[in-house]
Amino acid sequence: MIIGIDIGGTTTDIVGFKEGKIIRPLTIKANDPITSAAGALGKYTDQNKFKLSDIKTIGITGVGSSYIESGILGIPVQKVDEFISIGYGGKFLSGINKAIVVSMGTGTAIVQVDDGNISHWGGSGVGGGTLIGLAKKILNTTDIEIITGKAKKGSVGKVDLTVGDIMDGSINTLPSTVTASNFGKSLDDASENDFAIAIINLVCQTIGIIAISAARATNNNDIVLTGKLAILPQAKAI
Repeated sequence: MIIGIDIGGTTTDIVGFKEGKIIRPLTIKANDPITSAAGALGKYTDQNKFKLSDIKTIGITGVGSSYIESGILGIPVQKVDEFISIGYGGKFLSGINKAIVVSMGTGTAIVQVDDGNISHWGGSGVGGGTLIGLAKKILNTTDIEIITGKAKKGSVGKVDLTVGDIMDGSINTLPSTVTASNFGKSLDDASENDFAIAIINLVCQTIGIIAISAARATNNNDIVLTGKLAILPQAKAI
């Protein structure tokens, strides 16, 4: 069995790979990199009912991997460049050999994949950390279930300014419903639910625009989205 651990800025993710199959991943909050990696491995082995001796090697990546020098719980580790991990991971999971792969984590990283060639295209400081930070100040919560639950009942039109709000009709190819300014309206009667969907909208729209720009600049027809933000209930619609 091979274990992969991504020690990020706010969470640590772990996944197993055995006999060509992925074993259900696990996420824990990351405070101290070494402690979170060891804790994730211990919890993962316990939940999936296998022994440490079953693990052949551990691949580690992410910003926190630099703090781990030898091994985790006595098992040797192999450090893997984060952008290489993003590229090959997106390629493997999607089955697409040429694409822009977007890692929607605490921040956002964008990688170009062209068969075996992986290159870092760019990124943004806007990501999951932005969503949680804004929600903490505006909604007084960092619980993603609460945030998305509120967002389901909210109206982004009470917070975001659209093209239709500032002119009569569309602008060339831009429909009137397109966002002209995130948070640019923010009506006095806008509720927490409205701000919840507006926060998600801001983050996902920003990442989406950057990803599309990257795809156009590199002549890619496919974009692969990875990370927890990609599976938010509202993300697909945005």
